[in-house]
Amino acid sequence: MWRRGINVMGTEVKVKNWVNGTEGTTFVGLSANFGAPLPRDIQEAQKSFALLANPLNCCSNLTSKLANSVALATRGECAFTAKAKIAQAGGADGLLVINDNEELYKMVCSENETSIDVTIPVVMIPQSAGNKLQELLNHGTSVEVQLYSPNRPVVDLSACFLWIMAVGTIVCASLWTDFVSCEQVDERYNQLARKDGHNMGTNYREDKEIFEISANGAIGFIIVASVFLLLLFYFMSSWFVWVLIVLFCIGGIEGMHVCLVTLLARIFKDCGQKTAQLPFVGEVLTLSVGVVPFCVVFAILWAVYRHESFAWIGQDVL
Repeated sequence: MWRRGINVMGTEVKVKNWVNGTEGTTFVGLSANFGAPLPRDIQEAQKSFALLANPLNCCSNLTSKLANSVALATRGECAFTAKAKIAQAGGADGLLVINDNEELYKMVCSENETSIDVTIPVVMIPQSAGNKLQELLNHGTSVEVQLYSPNRPVVDLSACFLWIMAVGTIVCASLWTDFVSCEQVDERYNQLARKDGHNMGTNYREDKEIFEISANGAIGFIIVASVFLLLLFYFMSSWFVWVLIVLFCIGGIEGMHVCLVTLLARIFKDCGQKTAQLPFVGEVLTLSVGVVPFCVVFAILWAVYRHESFAWIGQDVL
């Protein structure tokens, strides 16, 4: 489960939901520091129907009946404790507060409140999840929710996985030249560049790993990078996002192409020897020509499905 956006330490709440009896995607909420605690075990959690508060902000006496249900209300216009008391007075078994953005903040009491009589659980949920539930309820769809707060594990497996990915990438990169790269490919292969027939021996291998940069070049790089960051900050828009996506895909295609050609040429040594003549390009490895379409299709598929839950895998590969 993705836990981005929880800014203040609080108790995480899993919100399972069913739409017309079909289980939907579980999302994460954050419980208030007042109200009833939620069960730790999902088996002990009660499944209740979700209903919209009326008025939706839950800041005045409700005209809707919320008995044996979980009320859904929007944030704002009154204190969280006031919303909870009104929902409780309306007979609700719990209250889900839709935040005005994706970030989650722990709901606290105001300083002048010394006695709070709230006996129902109160949970804040992200805007996207709340809007989805609100839209379903507005169309008369039956929505059931189940709230529980599982114990946090001593060791967060997701954090361990991210650590392994980061360290593993560095280790693989450091061992790439000695244990993976093929010297024969280094001599004959320069991605899809034109082959001029010049000697590509020891001098070439030594020269291609040297990148000289002057003081003017360094200053120019800093200026260009700063301008790019300013544009990114002040003129962020949909077209600029697409520029970044295209640049990312181009870099990912090139990187994937180099890695795949090198690995395949080391495994299938005969393929690393065969070349082909291409118009406007010249002599290139046949293996390189075969790998390019795969890399391009992979990057395009990631760009198309980048909002899906599995898109992070393709992004990490690129």
